Order: sequence, then structure tokens, then C-alpha cells
Amino acid sequence: MARSRAVFLDRDDTIMVDMGYCRNPEDVCLLPGAAEGIRALEEAGFLIVIATNQSGLGRGSITEEELAAVNQRLREELRNKGAEYDALYYCPHRPDENCECRKPKPGLLLKAARDLGIDLGASYTVGDREWDVQAGRAAGTRTVLITNGRTPSGTPTTADVVARDLGDAARLIANHLNSHTEDSS
Repeated sequence: MARSRAVFLDRDDTIMVDMGYCRNPEDVCLLPGAAEGIRALEEAGFLIVIATNQSGLGRGSITEEELAAVNQRLREELRNKGAEYDALYYCPHRPDENCECRKPKPGLLLKAARDLGIDLGASYTVGDREWDVQAGRAAGTRTVLITNGRTPSGTPTTADVVARDLGDAARLIANHLNSHTEDSS
């Protein structure tokens, strides 16, 4: 069976504005470039997998039903702009629970890879925090840190590349793929 390549995306401050335990679907607001970036990655043949920490569940700040409604609204907003994701995985645990699925650990990515037949070495992880980068590295993907216009902190990133937003990240990934295709001709 041929294994697929994927782009693992963080949700909050990567695809949509981080509302801090978003409970209301009406609060879902896509970030500039997000839908376009996802569409470009889909067109390049990647599975789109959202991998997100949602400790609001473990803290009791949000219910499973509220999270499902927010994620459904996210799907609708993306579809309205011609973009789609293939799967969404989330960690419901608080940081102090030390689970295997909470980023920076790679559990969500590894589970998605098993479930969906993903070749991690041919995949990318994109997020706005260093823990997204660390999870991607631990899973064996290439990594992209997006800044959304923020000045990077004084701590250097371990990401393979830094991008402005998800649209910029998609262009960088496509350029990387194209350069490797040309090299192998």
C-alpha cells in the first residue's frame, strides 16, 4: 500500500484566530492566507491533518460538544473558501497530565500516521509555536514555524524554515518539493 504524505497543521493561530478556549462557533475567524494555503497544499497532493492541543476540555472550560461545533464551523468556513482538511486530532489533556498526545510530544501525529497511512518522512508540520515544531521533529517530519507578523522570541527556533503565515508556508513547501523534483530529473 502506498503511503501518503501530509501536512500537519496546528489549529489556533495557524488556521484560525486563537480565541482562548473557543466555545462558540460564531467566534471562528480564519487567519489571512489560511484557506488559500490549505487549498494549495491539497492541490500539491498532501493530506491535511489538524493536530491541536485543546486543554480547555481537561480544564472544564469547554465541552466535547462545544469543541465539535467549533471544529464543524471551521470546516464550513474553509469549505466556503474552497479548502478542506482530511482529519482532525486533538489532545484534551492539561499540561500537568504528561500524556503522550499533547504537543510537544508527537502522539497526535503518530496516531494520524498510523490511522491514515502517512509517510512521516515525506510530510511537514506547520504551527505557530515551538512545541508544534518539536512535535513535528519528534515524529520525523520537516517543520515550518509561522509568525503571523509577530517578531520571533529571543529563543532560536529548531524549525526547518520560518514563514509569515500559512499561505507563505504553503509556497515554501511547494518550492521545496519543486526543487527536489528538479534535482532528481
